[in-house]
Amino acid sequence: MKRHLGELELLILISLLRLGDGAYGVLIARDIEEATGRAAALGSIYAALERMESGGLVESELGEATAERGGKAKRYFRLTPAGEARLRSTQRALETMWRGLPELGGVA
Repeated sequence: MKRHLGELELLILISLLRLGDGAYGVLIARDIEEATGRAAALGSIYAALERMESGGLVESELGEATAERGGKAKRYFRLTPAGEARLRSTQRALETMWRGLPELGGVA
């Protein structure tokens, strides 16, 4: 996965960093919605997580099956070191672009 992060992917990676090891799809969606004020479709989140897992940016493991979920287990996601490096690289690039734009609050 050598391409740039899309907005949803960026939000998911930030959410994973915020939530730590207990992050799963519904919790990630809720975190993004609370932080941004807009809904994040669960299907889109899982599709992005699968792409990022294939690209080595996140990893997952299956939790225990629970009766409340009809015997299904939750899949928990976390950032890999490569995912955290990509997230930090994107942060630096955005901060560099933001700098010098006083009309958007950037320091000239």
